[in-house]
This record gives sequence, structure tokens and C-alpha cells, in this order.
Amino acid sequence: MVASLGGRDAPHRPVLLRETVRLLDVARGGLFIDGTLGLGGHSEAILEASAESRVIGIDLDTEALKLATERLARFGDRFCAVQANFRDIARVLAEAGHEGPQGVLIDLGVSSFQLDSPGRGFSFRFEAPLDMRLDAAGEDETAAELLQRLSEEEIARIIFEYGEERRSRRIAKRIVERRTEGRPVLTTSDLAELVAAAVGYNKAQKIHPATRTFQALRIAVNQELEGLDRFVETAVDLLQPDGRFVAISFHSLEDRIIKRELRRLAGYCQCSARLPVCSCGARQAVEILTKRPLTAREAELNENPRARSAKLRAARKLDQSQEGS
Repeated sequence: MVASLGGRDAPHRPVLLRETVRLLDVARGGLFIDGTLGLGGHSEAILEASAESRVIGIDLDTEALKLATERLARFGDRFCAVQANFRDIARVLAEAGHEGPQGVLIDLGVSSFQLDSPGRGFSFRFEAPLDMRLDAAGEDETAAELLQRLSEEEIARIIFEYGEERRSRRIAKRIVERRTEGRPVLTTSDLAELVAAAVGYNKAQKIHPATRTFQALRIAVNQELEGLDRFVETAVDLLQPDGRFVAISFHSLEDRIIKRELRRLAGYCQCSARLPVCSCGARQAVEILTKRPLTAREAELNENPRARSAKLRAARKLDQSQEGS
């Protein structure tokens, strides 16, 4: 999710916009769910494509919801913003009183708007409390609180698995040592300096060594991978026949989960070959529209380098009533 508002008056093109609009087939009109609204760039394109389109935009970030609502106010009651987690899509849809949507979109990760907000703690470019919550007004643990509570082993696991950082044990050891000394890691600069000291830092490096650790903690704080597989299945089940599901991810673990779940829902068994019968629940509910994930083109990368790791996968819901006819 790398949309941003440059000065808040000039909305930038959201990542993989052309591909998203095409694969959602938005010209048909109908109801679309933008499960990660951000600043509303994708939703705006959906609403502009057809006067018959409606969008429910879901996001945890209250400030982003406010800005997106202002941006999309010209569409009147065709747009509705809801503060919630995208995993709550079934509840949001039921409370809105709508039938199944024609399309569901999720654009995972954090937006440039969030990364560039100095007080949110997502980036070590700004001195700030180590927060990292997508819902900054919520009651969930901050990254600093997480590092205060977890064991050295658990911290190392999070940094290794979510950040794919080979030196995770060294970093975790330094974090716990500081905690034991009564100097807990509380700010972005605390963490960035600790990681740089733990693994070494040459200013000639293109990527700061703390980048992977910050990513890992953000994923852990917001439980970004938890229930992602169940969400994919729920979203597909909610879709109208011939409805489209589009997911944009920026992390290999997210992409792996989405790929695996779409393949399962396309009828490809995910069980070990050693099992005598399928137990994964594979079923032919969708047709996969992207044999390989779509990535940003060179022109988009020149405009927005943060799109370099974006991967888009899409599927079309099959009409079960026509099977065997």
C-alpha cells in the first residue's frame, strides 16, 4: 500500500493501479470492497470507472479514513468508510446490509502516508516513540511494549521470520541486554542505532541495516499475517458469481499465503503427498487470473521506487450453479 498525498493536495498514483482496475473489471459497476482503503486511490479509480459502482472502504487508521473520506466526498453515498480490520469484511458487509460484492481488493502493508508520518514510529528517518500501530488510537501493544515483554528467543524469531534477517539473534540479544540494564528500546532512533551497532553499518550501504527489523516488528505489532488465509477464503465466499478478488502484497510471506490459498480455492490440493486423502479443503471455487504475480512496470518504479516489491494476484469466482450444465 504505497499511495501517498504529496502535500495532501496532490494524490499520487497508488501502486499497480492500472492492473488492479483491469482485473477487478470495475467497468461492470456494482459493489466493491476496498479492504485496505489507505488514502483512497484505488477506491477513487473504481468509483470513476462506472457511475453504477459503490465502494465500502475499510481501514484501521482513523487519520487515513478522514483524508480518504474528504478525497472521495464528491461521490456522495456511493462511498462509505468503515473503521475496521479487513479481516472483519463479513461483519462490515452484514452491518451495511449489502449482498455480496462484485470485487474485493486488499493492498497490504503500510502506505507512504504512514511511513512519512513523523510521530507514528514506522520509520527510523524520524525520531519518534516506537509505536508502529496501524490503529494509533487503539489499545494494542506498541512495538516498544512488545520488546519489553517478549523473550530474547521470541524477539529473534520475529525478526528472522518476518524480517528475513539472518542476524536476528544478535539483534535480539542487544535488545534484551539494554532492557536488563534498565535502558529499554523506546524510540525509533534507539532501535536503529542498536541494530546498526549489533550488525555493523557502512554509510555506503543502500539499505539501512535496521530496515528488516522495523518491518518485522510492524508485522508483529499489527498481526498482519494472522488470519490472512481465512480472509482470502471469506472474501471469495462473499463474492457474487464472476466476482473478482485482487490482493497486492509487499512481503514474501504475505504473497506465499495468498498464492497458497488461491491455489487451494482453485482446486489444487495443498496436502503432503504422503497423506492418503486430502484434508486441506481444496475446492474449485475460483479461476486464478494471474499465473504469476504481476509487478510494477519500469515507468511506475521510476515514479514510485517503493512499488518495487509489490506483487499482485487475482482470481475470479466461479458460478457454481452452472457446474455440470
